[in-house]
Amino acid sequence: MTSGSDDAQDELNGLLNGAVGFAEQTLQRYGELYPFGAALDRTGEERLLGADPGEGDHPDSTSVLEALYAGAGANAAELRAVAFVADVLLDGSDALRVELEHSEGASLVVHLPYRLEGDGDAREVAFGELVAHEAGPRIWGQA
Repeated sequence: MTSGSDDAQDELNGLLNGAVGFAEQTLQRYGELYPFGAALDRTGEERLLGADPGEGDHPDSTSVLEALYAGAGANAAELRAVAFVADVLLDGSDALRVELEHSEGASLVVHLPYRLEGDGDAREVAFGELVAHEAGPRIWGQA
C-alpha cells in the first residue's frame, strides 16, 4: 500500500475480501461479471455500489467503471474506503482487477486470476495467486 494506518489496511483487506466474495458468487451464478464497487462508509458499514451509464441492458464495462468512479467521487466525504471490481484479461487469462483506495491515502490495485470450471449449478470459480501493486489515488486526490 502506498500509505495509511494499520486500521486503514485492515479496512481495505475487509473490503477486498467482501468484493472478491461477491464477485465469486456472481461468476458462479452467471458465468460473467459486470463492474461493481464496494464502499465502507464513515460509520463502518460496507455496501455494494452499482452504476448505470444509461447504455441499455449491456453497457460497456468502461462506461460502468467511469460511472462508479464518478459516484464514489461525488460521495467521497461520506466514505472511508472504496473498491472497484472489473473482469479483465491478464496475460491471456481471466482475472479480477480490484482497485482499492482509502481516504487516509492508501491505494493499490489487486489482480486475481481465475478460471470457471463446470456449467450451470455445478459452476465453480478456481482462483490463482493474488498479485498487488501500488496505485495512484482516484477518489481522494492525486499523489
